[in-house]
Amino acid sequence: MAQQVISFHYTLKDKEGNTIDTSRDKTPMSFLEGAGQIIPGLEVELLKCEQGKKTDVTVACQQAYGERDDRLIQTVPRTQIPSPEVKVGDMFRVGSEQSNRVVTVTNLTETEVTLDANHPLAGEDLNFEIEITGKRDATEEELAHGHAHDGDGHHHH
Repeated sequence: MAQQVISFHYTLKDKEGNTIDTSRDKTPMSFLEGAGQIIPGLEVELLKCEQGKKTDVTVACQQAYGERDDRLIQTVPRTQIPSPEVKVGDMFRVGSEQSNRVVTVTNLTETEVTLDANHPLAGEDLNFEIEITGKRDATEEELAHGHAHDGDGHHHH
């Protein structure tokens, strides 16, 4: 069966029902099946849906951003932090081009900074409201490039 390109609107909510992220006021998100562009647990569910379907999907953290890993939390001397104005909740990239990660400052003392490299949504089950806006076979070009091409003029209704 041909790989699919699926376009969808989503609203992501936390367990309290607060909206974390949504595509509602933007263009629908598109992805190429099997290309690893969206979290695995969501892709599995979207592939089961027909175009036009609206559904709620809960993705367990293992199928989303994984469990929290305490080994990704480290305390470094404050002198290593580029910004003197650093505060708890700040996020910045660390590392080389190949392996940069986003870290969040979780604790500060006068001499040390605690950095957490876990994804902010690690350990969270994610609740999505989904609406499938498009579903079609991927083009040769998309398969060659490994991602969906938006706005290619091929809108299937």
